[in-house]
Amino acid sequence: MRTTLSSRGQTVIPAQIRRTHQIGPQTQLEWIDDGETIRVVPLPEDSIRAAQGISEGLRRRLVEEREQERRGG
Repeated sequence: MRTTLSSRGQTVIPAQIRRTHQIGPQTQLEWIDDGETIRVVPLPEDSIRAAQGISEGLRRRLVEEREQERRGG
């Protein structure tokens, strides 16, 4: 999808992206510039609730790696 920047520096987030990512009025957007690309990330209203469960996969993977290390693998 492509949008155009207005003379005031504004652009439109396409409706499909707004629906898919639940972006609505008052949604805050984080602009991330890594020097080569720019990413726009919607920030959840409740960041604590949004983060729930994220660490479980990481914890499980770390435990598995430690078990492999103990077995000499």
